Formats: sequence, C-alpha cells, structure tokens
Amino acid sequence: MTRVFNFSPGPATLPEAVLRQAAEEMLDWHGSGMSVMEMSHRGKEFMSIHAEAESLLCELMGIPAGYKVLFLQGGAIGQNAIVPMNLIGRTGRADYVVTGDWSKKSAKEAAHFGEVRIAASSEEGGRYTRVPAQAEWQLDPKAAYVHYCANETIGGVEFFWTPQTGDVPLVADMSSNILSRPVDVARHGLIYAGAQKNMGPSGLTVVIVREDLIGHAMPITPSVFDYKIQAAADSMYNTPPTYAIYIAGLVFKHVKSLGGLAAMEAHNRAKAAVLYDFLDKSGFYSNPIQREARSLMNVPFWLKDAALDAAFLQGAQARGLVGLKGHRSVGGMRASLYNAMSIEGVQALVAYMRDFEAQHG
Repeated sequence: MTRVFNFSPGPATLPEAVLRQAAEEMLDWHGSGMSVMEMSHRGKEFMSIHAEAESLLCELMGIPAGYKVLFLQGGAIGQNAIVPMNLIGRTGRADYVVTGDWSKKSAKEAAHFGEVRIAASSEEGGRYTRVPAQAEWQLDPKAAYVHYCANETIGGVEFFWTPQTGDVPLVADMSSNILSRPVDVARHGLIYAGAQKNMGPSGLTVVIVREDLIGHAMPITPSVFDYKIQAAADSMYNTPPTYAIYIAGLVFKHVKSLGGLAAMEAHNRAKAAVLYDFLDKSGFYSNPIQREARSLMNVPFWLKDAALDAAFLQGAQARGLVGLKGHRSVGGMRASLYNAMSIEGVQALVAYMRDFEAQHG
C-alpha cells in the first residue's frame, strides 16, 4: 500500500498510527465484541471513550476549571448561528473581526440574531493579506462578545497573538489551527472548532465554553443547540458523533505521545519554513500574505502563469501529492500543513515545485 501526501484543507490527513489502531479495533473494541460504530452512546464502553477524549483534550490545551467541553455536531458553519443564539441575547449585539472568507461568513450569519458590527477588517480589493493591528479595532464595550477566526483556511491568514477585549468575552473559531500550538484558553470565553483539520474526521465539532456564558440562549434556540442543555447532558442530549469522538480521542493520545502542543508548534513551524523559504526565493510562485500573518496550517500560492495550473496539479498527482487545488473563490494552489502532515511531505512538495519551475519557468 502506498499512501499519498494529502494536502487537502479538510477533511484532512490523519496520523497513520491512529488509522492503524482504528483498523485493528474496527471489529472488536477492547474485547467488547463490537465496533465503536455499533456501541450505545450511553453504554459503559462508549462512556469511557468519551470521558478519556475529553480528559485528554483538557490536558493538551490546559483548559482550566470553569469551562465546559462539548462534543457536538453541525460543524463550524453551524456554530456561526449557534454561538449568537447562545450569547448575543446578553446585550443584543456583537463585534466581529473579519480577516478572510470564514470570519466574513460568520458575521453575516450572526446578523440574523442581533446587531453585528465589524470592529475591524483587513479586506482590501476583495483580498485578505494581513491581521488588523489591535489599534485598528473599534470595539463596543457593550457587545455580548467579540468574534475572530484564529486561522483563515482559504486565505492563509493566521493570528499569532490573542486579542485584548477587556471585559467582553472573546470568541474564536479555531477550526483549522486548534492543537497546532499552545493557546491561552483562559483568555477566551468560547472556542469552537470542526474536527476535520487537526482532530479527526468530519462530523464532530468541539466547543469549549466558559460556564458563566452558558444559560443565555435566545428563546428561538432549538434545544439541541442550547449550550446549557447540552452541558447538563454531558453532550448526550442527542446521540453524539460517536465514531468521530473515538478517533479524536486517539488523535489526542497521539499528540500527547509526541510531546503535546509545544512539540506540535515546533513541528509545524519547521514544515512551514521549508515551503515559505522556497516561495520567497522563487520568481515563479508567489504568496502575498504579510510575513507576520502567514498561516502555519494553510499556505496559498499562485503560479506566475495561471494557464499552467492544470498541468501543475496533474504532475503533482502523478508524484503522490494531492489536495493542492486552491479554493474556488481565490484560485491558485493551497498546501494545508496540519499536524499529521510530515516534513517529508513538504520536502517532496518543494522538490516537485522546483522541478516544475525548472521545466516551465
């Protein structure tokens, strides 16, 4: 069996060790005689899987007391509505910082539930290439929360600092960089993330919410989306995405075995440096993102001549490099370098890019 180097933005590559363990346990999990897929979510077997996954995540991220971890469904796009339904009713308004397509969509969705202000935006000519400095932000002290996207998957713009919002709770979409490096959870009121980048398969959404922010849901909020109801039921108000939680637990255990989030950051910075260093020295490829905001997770780049895009992708596939096509809204290429991508994969990509440039430059 030959595995490709998968640069897809999500669902993304998973650690091979995790996939092998899941394969070994597929038919019989720890002598239970059944697959995790078949277990009752209220049975003792799955309850132990659920508890271990939650415990490992708390350990890895240093989640302090006073927070609830919820394992939900609906993806980050679902949370674009669920967050305001649970939080915006506290004051009726919220601030959003827009640094790319995902935070722009988040703000648009939230506007259905209250008054939404764009506290800062880095959009210039329809493109996003930076993170607005804190001095540019115009924050409303009466906002129910301030929302930002920690890493923009499409545009490749990432926050490397935690915004200061005073007494107003800070909400972060960390779907594409959660577990990639340490984060100060205590400086956030709520963090949410789809699992399909760094944590596991699609279908699972993790929400980390400060307890004082629970219990303010708007009357229109469906019960299954009410953080208070889900927290009281330990994420079991409805059947949770059991197999996705199981895989996430294996990923958490794997990350811990590698040295935790500090080790992940060193690994991810080393990988990204290989690709960015090559891009900076090339006149054939380009990346327009300001250096201090360049994502470690998603690296968009463009060929000098877009007419060569199809040939580039075809040649990459022939060398076992897949998932490199850029998002349809911006074109070009995009290499996603999530935790499970090896440095060997990035080196193979750069070697191919160098060969392609020599042939077509």
